[in-house]
Amino acid sequence: MAAMAAAMAASSAPSKDERTAKIDMAMASAATLVATQSVKAAEAMGLCGYATSSSSPLSPLHNLRRSRFFYSTVTAMVSHPKDDEYLNAAIPKRIKMFEFIQAEQKTQRLSLSPDPIKVTLPDGTVKDAAKWQTTPFDVAKEISKNLANNALIARVNGVLWDMARPLEQDCELRIYKFEDDEGRDTFWHSSARILGQSLEMEYGCKLCIGPCTTRGEDFYYDAFYGDLGLNDDHFKQIEAGALKAAAKKQPFERIEVTRDQALEMFSDNKFKVEIINDLDADKTITVYRCGPLVDLCGGPHIPDTSFVKAIACLKASSAYWRGNKDRATLQRVYGISYPDQKSLKEYLLRLEEAKKYDHRILGAKQKLFSRHELSPGSWFFLPHGARVYNKLIDFIRSQYRVRGYQEVISPNLFNMDLWVQSGHAANYKKNMFILEIEKHEFGLKPMNCPGHCLFFRQFLSDWELPLRIADFGVLHRNEASGALSGLTRVRRFQQDDAHIFCRESQIKDEVREVLKFIDYVYEILGLTYDLKLSTRPEKFLGEIATWEKAESALKEALDEFGKPWQLNEGDGAFYGPKIDINVSDALSRKFQCATLQLDFQLPDNFKLEYSAEDEAKIETPVMIHRAILGSVERMFAILLEHYKGKWPFWLSPRQAIVCPVSEKSQAYAEKVKDEIYSKGFHVDADLTDRKIQKKVREAQLAQYNYILVVGEQEAETGQVSVRVRDKADLTTMSIEGLLERFSEDAKNFR
Repeated sequence: MAAMAAAMAASSAPSKDERTAKIDMAMASAATLVATQSVKAAEAMGLCGYATSSSSPLSPLHNLRRSRFFYSTVTAMVSHPKDDEYLNAAIPKRIKMFEFIQAEQKTQRLSLSPDPIKVTLPDGTVKDAAKWQTTPFDVAKEISKNLANNALIARVNGVLWDMARPLEQDCELRIYKFEDDEGRDTFWHSSARILGQSLEMEYGCKLCIGPCTTRGEDFYYDAFYGDLGLNDDHFKQIEAGALKAAAKKQPFERIEVTRDQALEMFSDNKFKVEIINDLDADKTITVYRCGPLVDLCGGPHIPDTSFVKAIACLKASSAYWRGNKDRATLQRVYGISYPDQKSLKEYLLRLEEAKKYDHRILGAKQKLFSRHELSPGSWFFLPHGARVYNKLIDFIRSQYRVRGYQEVISPNLFNMDLWVQSGHAANYKKNMFILEIEKHEFGLKPMNCPGHCLFFRQFLSDWELPLRIADFGVLHRNEASGALSGLTRVRRFQQDDAHIFCRESQIKDEVREVLKFIDYVYEILGLTYDLKLSTRPEKFLGEIATWEKAESALKEALDEFGKPWQLNEGDGAFYGPKIDINVSDALSRKFQCATLQLDFQLPDNFKLEYSAEDEAKIETPVMIHRAILGSVERMFAILLEHYKGKWPFWLSPRQAIVCPVSEKSQAYAEKVKDEIYSKGFHVDADLTDRKIQKKVREAQLAQYNYILVVGEQEAETGQVSVRVRDKADLTTMSIEGLLERFSEDAKNFR
């Protein structure tokens, strides 16, 4: 709209009184629309409701009944309060304001000159187009009917763009389908609006925010319902309303509004009003409509609701408004959607499979870690869990010697002046633990980078670049209690954190070596991954020339690395471009663990300097933020689920157990155990009076990698009968041969 407004600077617009009169004249018809929508939605939902016994995450019972989701089923509707007064007042007003502003903007756009522009496609093909008229959808139709039918979203000069939004200038154009990350994320973001429509029409709730989740696997909508608490019993009705909206092929329509227009449009919803008031003065405010839903949203969205063929609610939970426990309590409904029912069914089956291997369940069974109500968000790692935790750290630490890293230990507590200088106080203070010490504010560190800048400036500035410093220090982040989730979202954690200080000319080589390091670690852990280069965003710090040079170095490093990678235009951090690394586990779930980010800003904030190559010039180094495991706690959880509790030998907390057949061979069993233990392996002995079959079975359930059975014959020959965890056959080996095998397994990360 900003570009269009500039082009229309000389044109006149109706007065506010005229606009208000036109809006008032049309309110009655909109009221009829919302009443009809409410009745029809209620009728549809009343035919499709059912109740389950679970009240939070998707239960097996809920999933077994999920097949009924795709067929006509008549059951009783779950009764609930509904704020019809709010609906009948708010929705007609929003719809008519939307239609009026939309008509105004369409008229203005049609009056603009459709000057010819050039559209460049990814393969270099150039298409002719008309400014203010041609849309990405028009270009897609020219390319192929299949592309036009499946196109969900476009990227125009690095900015995600609605398929129906006219192009405004010469541009580079990319078009995405559901198979692309951008397409899926937009699909799920739009599905959140469909979910929001169903929630609003069914409950008269006040919608708050509805994003696609950061993992990009589902979405949610937060809303205020008063005293109503949602659970599984409500899901069928919500799903029915969402499917009804999807079937109507409601287009996602976009307008840009002024701050005053936005405040008037959402005056009935205090949550939206707060969001609007907190927006930057120069922020472009956009509003989207699909059917009766008119929502404050940055977009962009899929062309229309009909692309969503299958949708399901996953769970409902409470959430605090803006994560603050002192603010209003909201209800959060999570959902998932797909372009076809088969994909949804497959997803729900994967979800049930994943639940069996939830790290919290496996961790309790294997006695790896536990928690206590007196320290929420901080976990106790029990002896067997500490073995795995320390092994992961030792594994990374062993590579530091090979790859030229210097390990440091930095303070946990810093005066807030450090965080003011780094810029974190302005943007991150609410996520920090703050203490007052002798009338001064201090903060527990949530990250290592500012402290490492102090290291460089105070102690290491005369070291030769590149300087690679690593730190396993404890970090604390003040996560909201409702956001805490097992080991994946915690308040206390450690990272395999490192920062590389280098010259601009060294960026490419350093990045390539980090990529090799990541590849080495993930291959050993059995994780696959994909790479994306995220480039300069709209708002950035520094000079464009510096950004372009850095992005070019990253592209060269990625090309030389030799793995496939994608370009993610405009999604870099404000302080520098980055490479996003997403790992995939055995259940095809994606996680972001590794970090590889360039930072031009932090070294400048701390006035870091080094002598340039000609030694007569002082320059500022580039800082590379780098982690491979990321949070050790989070990686621990991912690996536990990835291996389904069956740790590989080198990482296992229970590598072997000696099981004597009878009391007569117990002394020999203890001798075998002691010898294996002396070589540094984790070994136990089952000296109970249980029968050998029971001992072996219990050892299998405990996930010992090797089960060593010894009887009188083994004691006489100095051997052991070896049984591998998931195999039934026994192999007789000498102690020396067994230890050699253990050493080979550990050395080769088996």
